[in-house]
Amino acid sequence: MDNTARNVALVPPPDRRQSETALAIARGTARLLRSLGFSCISELPLPSGRRADLVALNERGEIWIVEIKSSVEDLRADQKWHEYRAHCDRLFFAFTQDLPCEIFPGDTGLIVADAYGAHMQCEAPEHKLPAPTRKQMTVRFAMAAALRINRLVDPQGHADFWE
Repeated sequence: MDNTARNVALVPPPDRRQSETALAIARGTARLLRSLGFSCISELPLPSGRRADLVALNERGEIWIVEIKSSVEDLRADQKWHEYRAHCDRLFFAFTQDLPCEIFPGDTGLIVADAYGAHMQCEAPEHKLPAPTRKQMTVRFAMAAALRINRLVDPQGHADFWE
């Protein structure tokens, strides 16, 4: 009997939208968030139609969004990050040590990261989500996580999602 599950990668293939630097920042940031008790989903579509770089959820139901910036130009070109605040309790920027903290908005948290880890440079102010938004984001997070696991377990049953 052919066991195709053995041939499936443990993680989905990269979607090629992010630079190598952005992928390294995401990896290190996810490690930090896990050490703080959060589970992370990358590239999570939000109810607003935007896509968050990292969304983190902990056992208390707190939701953090981390926007990854790989360069000064990346930050300057991004005018959408303000919209993420409506979908999280805390909003952070994650970036490499090559970028100065002063270029980031003062009302967000700052995380300095590389491919191996990260540290929180500045805590993000808390702005509690309304209960209906929290439920919507928690369900969205859970559905995305389950779908990604299902794609690993049954890639043929989810072939349309790989395109």
